[in-house]
Amino acid sequence: MSVVIWWTRRDLRLQDNEALQAALETGGFLVPLFILDPYLLRGEALARQAFLFGGLRELDTELRKRGSQLIIRSGPPEMVLNRLVEETGAELIFAVHDTGPYANRRDERVARILPLKLVGGITVHPPQAIRQPDGKPYTVFTPFSKAWKALPIPPPRVDLPERFPPLPALTTESLPEVNDTNGLFIPGELSARQRLEDFLGNDVWMYHEVRDRLDLEGTSKLSPYLRFGMLSPRLAATRVLELSCQVTNPVGQRGCETWLNELIWRDFYHSVLFHFPFVVDTAFQPMMRAMPWRHSEAELAAWQFGQTGYPVVDACMRQLIATGWMHNRGRMIVASFLSKDLLIHWREGERWFMRHLIDGDLASNLGGWQWTAGVGTDAAPFFRIFNPVLQGKKFDPEGVFIRRWLPELETVPSDYIHSPWLMPQDIQRKCGVRIGVDYPMPMIDHALARERALRWFRSRAEK
Repeated sequence: MSVVIWWTRRDLRLQDNEALQAALETGGFLVPLFILDPYLLRGEALARQAFLFGGLRELDTELRKRGSQLIIRSGPPEMVLNRLVEETGAELIFAVHDTGPYANRRDERVARILPLKLVGGITVHPPQAIRQPDGKPYTVFTPFSKAWKALPIPPPRVDLPERFPPLPALTTESLPEVNDTNGLFIPGELSARQRLEDFLGNDVWMYHEVRDRLDLEGTSKLSPYLRFGMLSPRLAATRVLELSCQVTNPVGQRGCETWLNELIWRDFYHSVLFHFPFVVDTAFQPMMRAMPWRHSEAELAAWQFGQTGYPVVDACMRQLIATGWMHNRGRMIVASFLSKDLLIHWREGERWFMRHLIDGDLASNLGGWQWTAGVGTDAAPFFRIFNPVLQGKKFDPEGVFIRRWLPELETVPSDYIHSPWLMPQDIQRKCGVRIGVDYPMPMIDHALARERALRWFRSRAEK
């Protein structure tokens, strides 16, 4: 029998895995492989690494149930694969196509010396499949979305053999031990599918109405599983489309459509990164690339560690550090505050997110930050500047979310929870919270910061 390698990267699942399916269809000995790439593990994203390693252990468990196992090797991918091909005589290497610049360079290096076959992708539709009539990639979401919806989605492949082909005798390495303290996400394909079904059976019905509420559990929290391919994006899109067709309630249909839109946004940002890889280093919009962003280590640190004096901003930032996750509405609020209130480079925030987010995905993170900062594709206009007080009142009206992450404000009355600096001295004494001592005064006046940002951005837009 021939030998084939299934090189898993961002597809840590068995069901609806096009690379695995292609490898199985050869009928040869199967070598499931994950490479601990030192380039990708060089950062400080410990929460994300812990989730990744947990997912790899779960994948190994599922493979062992089918008579196989996951082989772990460390080193530069082309060197690891070359040695493994020499060991096993493998004739083909199957992998799912990735969209990032580093992934493309890595795969090109491997393909030059080894029989690498890329199939499928990490999105519902591959970036190459959605183009304008003239062949150019889309840079605006709405027409991209229309083109996306016009394409049929191939049915997910969920059929798996009870026993996988035998595995040649190979050595494997141990996964690094990384402390996982987030407690929010159980890694692995089984947890991902269960979370998807729970969401589609309950929260999706009101998703369009509550998804922005910071104080409610209104989101799917599936982003970490999509990030590492523990959940097939094609399976997720198919399931929500099926559900939308079955539902006669207009409210339920709208909830399904709104969540599907989030999957399309994910595909859109991956398409942007694939076609315009320079966005890793600079703004998509040329006129915004030479902006004289402010530099202040003290102000950046206050933002990073939730000490800005604006409760909704601080609560979101402390949630990020404590859990490795942040609500999407919160991401927009804190990104607007950093890039527009403080005029600090969006790259500082993008890097901080990638350091701490369990679901830190280069394409989505870049897209979100450039959108909010007003420098990306389909970006929010420069005059859209979130008011942190109004955002808090709208999306955390009673301050439940704020009190959860800012215990020093737990006793502050709801009338002042979003602007505690307005509390009279007698109320501060009564609730035992001294603004400027127990919780900081606002580091900047939002109204003045907004006017400064409008002048600053307008001067760039007019050039």
